[in-house]
Amino acid sequence: MSTIVRILIALLLNASFVMLQETKTQDIIVNISGLDNNEGRLLVGLYDSEANFLDKRFKSVIGEISNKTGKVVFTNVPEGTYAISFIHDENDNGKMDTNFLGIPREDYGCSNNARGTMGPPKWKDAKFELKGSNKTINIEL
Repeated sequence: MSTIVRILIALLLNASFVMLQETKTQDIIVNISGLDNNEGRLLVGLYDSEANFLDKRFKSVIGEISNKTGKVVFTNVPEGTYAISFIHDENDNGKMDTNFLGIPREDYGCSNNARGTMGPPKWKDAKFELKGSNKTINIEL
Protein backbone atom coordinates (compact mmCIF):
# COMPACT_ATOMS: atom_id res chain seq x y z
CA MET A 1 0.00 0.00 0.00
CA SER A 2 2.78 2.46 0.80
CA THR A 3 4.29 1.91 -2.66
CA ILE A 4 1.04 3.01 -4.32
CA VAL A 5 0.91 6.13 -2.12
CA ARG A 6 4.51 6.97 -3.02
CA ILE A 7 3.79 6.58 -6.72
CA LEU A 8 0.70 8.80 -6.46
CA ILE A 9 2.64 11.48 -4.58
CA ALA A 10 5.45 11.36 -7.14
CA LEU A 11 2.96 11.71 -10.01
CA LEU A 12 1.21 14.61 -8.29
CA LEU A 13 4.49 16.43 -7.64
CA ASN A 14 5.63 15.84 -11.21
CA ALA A 15 2.34 17.20 -12.63
CA SER A 16 2.60 20.28 -10.40
CA PHE A 17 6.18 20.91 -11.53
CA VAL A 18 5.18 20.66 -15.21
CA MET A 19 2.30 23.10 -14.70
CA LEU A 20 4.64 25.60 -13.03
CA GLN A 21 7.07 25.37 -15.95
CA GLU A 22 4.32 26.08 -18.50
CA THR A 23 3.63 29.57 -17.11
CA LYS A 24 5.70 31.81 -19.35
CA THR A 25 6.61 35.25 -18.15
CA GLN A 26 8.30 38.19 -19.81
CA ASP A 27 9.40 41.69 -18.92
CA ILE A 28 7.78 44.88 -20.15
CA ILE A 29 10.20 47.80 -20.55
CA VAL A 30 8.49 51.21 -20.57
CA ASN A 31 10.34 54.25 -21.95
CA ILE A 32 8.69 57.64 -21.38
CA SER A 33 9.96 60.77 -23.12
CA GLY A 34 8.97 64.40 -23.62
CA LEU A 35 8.25 65.22 -19.97
CA ASP A 36 8.05 68.91 -19.00
CA ASN A 37 10.79 68.70 -16.36
CA ASN A 38 12.80 66.40 -14.06
CA GLU A 39 10.78 67.08 -10.91
CA GLY A 40 8.90 64.41 -8.97
CA ARG A 41 8.42 60.80 -10.01
CA LEU A 42 6.64 58.65 -12.56
CA LEU A 43 3.74 56.55 -11.29
CA VAL A 44 3.29 53.75 -13.83
CA GLY A 45 0.48 51.21 -13.81
CA LEU A 46 0.02 47.96 -15.73
CA TYR A 47 -3.58 46.87 -16.34
CA ASP A 48 -4.70 43.38 -17.31
CA SER A 49 -8.31 43.93 -18.43
CA GLU A 50 -10.71 46.49 -19.82
CA ALA A 51 -12.77 46.31 -16.63
CA ASN A 52 -9.74 47.34 -14.52
CA PHE A 53 -8.24 49.88 -16.94
CA LEU A 54 -7.31 53.15 -15.17
CA ASP A 55 -8.95 51.86 -11.99
CA LYS A 56 -7.31 48.75 -10.53
CA ARG A 57 -3.67 48.11 -11.44
CA PHE A 58 -2.35 44.59 -12.02
CA LYS A 59 1.16 45.87 -11.17
CA SER A 60 2.63 49.27 -10.48
CA VAL A 61 6.12 50.78 -10.49
CA ILE A 62 7.54 54.13 -9.42
CA GLY A 63 10.17 55.53 -11.76
CA GLU A 64 12.79 58.24 -11.56
CA ILE A 65 13.16 61.04 -14.11
CA SER A 66 16.37 62.19 -15.78
CA ASN A 67 16.79 64.45 -18.83
CA LYS A 68 12.97 64.70 -19.06
CA THR A 69 12.71 60.94 -19.65
CA GLY A 70 12.04 57.88 -17.53
CA LYS A 71 12.32 54.13 -17.78
CA VAL A 72 10.62 51.42 -15.71
CA VAL A 73 10.46 47.64 -16.03
CA PHE A 74 7.64 45.29 -15.11
CA THR A 75 9.22 41.89 -14.48
CA ASN A 76 7.78 38.36 -14.64
CA VAL A 77 4.55 39.31 -16.39
CA PRO A 78 2.50 36.37 -17.72
CA GLU A 79 1.48 36.30 -21.37
CA GLY A 80 -1.73 38.18 -22.07
CA THR A 81 -3.31 41.48 -23.08
CA TYR A 82 -2.27 44.59 -21.15
CA ALA A 83 -2.28 48.37 -21.18
CA ILE A 84 -0.05 50.89 -19.41
CA SER A 85 -0.73 54.34 -18.04
CA PHE A 86 1.46 56.80 -16.18
CA ILE A 87 1.32 60.15 -14.49
CA HIS A 88 4.21 62.53 -13.93
CA ASP A 89 3.71 63.26 -10.24
CA GLU A 90 5.65 66.53 -10.27
CA ASN A 91 4.87 67.52 -6.68
CA ASP A 92 5.31 63.98 -5.29
CA ASN A 93 1.85 63.83 -3.69
CA GLY A 94 0.99 60.37 -5.05
CA LYS A 95 -1.91 61.43 -7.29
CA MET A 96 -2.76 63.26 -10.48
CA ASP A 97 -3.48 66.91 -9.86
CA THR A 98 -6.34 68.50 -11.81
CA ASN A 99 -7.84 71.96 -12.14
CA PHE A 100 -11.35 72.85 -10.98
CA LEU A 101 -12.82 71.36 -14.19
CA GLY A 102 -11.03 68.04 -13.65
CA ILE A 103 -8.49 68.65 -16.41
CA PRO A 104 -5.05 67.18 -15.54
CA ARG A 105 -2.34 69.67 -14.55
CA GLU A 106 0.40 67.04 -14.69
CA ASP A 107 1.66 65.04 -17.67
CA TYR A 108 0.09 61.65 -18.29
CA GLY A 109 0.09 59.04 -21.02
CA CYS A 110 -0.78 55.50 -22.07
CA SER A 111 0.67 52.67 -24.11
CA ASN A 112 0.34 53.11 -27.88
CA ASN A 113 0.33 56.85 -27.11
CA ALA A 114 -3.45 56.50 -26.68
CA ARG A 115 -5.23 59.78 -25.96
CA GLY A 116 -8.80 60.38 -24.95
CA THR A 117 -11.10 62.95 -26.46
CA MET A 118 -13.18 64.66 -23.80
CA GLY A 119 -12.15 62.03 -21.27
CA PRO A 120 -9.53 59.39 -20.52
CA PRO A 121 -8.00 57.08 -23.14
CA LYS A 122 -9.87 53.90 -24.03
CA TRP A 123 -8.67 50.35 -23.37
CA LYS A 124 -9.02 49.42 -27.05
CA ASP A 125 -6.57 52.18 -28.00
CA ALA A 126 -4.00 51.41 -25.27
CA LYS A 127 -3.98 47.59 -25.18
CA PHE A 128 -1.18 45.39 -26.50
CA GLU A 129 -0.31 41.68 -26.54
CA LEU A 130 2.53 40.19 -24.53
CA LYS A 131 3.55 36.81 -25.87
CA GLY A 132 6.78 34.93 -26.32
CA SER A 133 9.37 37.62 -25.58
CA ASN A 134 10.04 40.81 -23.66
CA LYS A 135 8.20 43.89 -24.91
CA THR A 136 9.33 47.52 -25.09
CA ILE A 137 6.68 50.22 -24.90
CA ASN A 138 7.63 53.77 -25.87
CA ILE A 139 5.37 56.58 -24.69
CA GLU A 140 6.08 60.02 -26.11
CA LEU A 141 4.43 63.24 -24.99
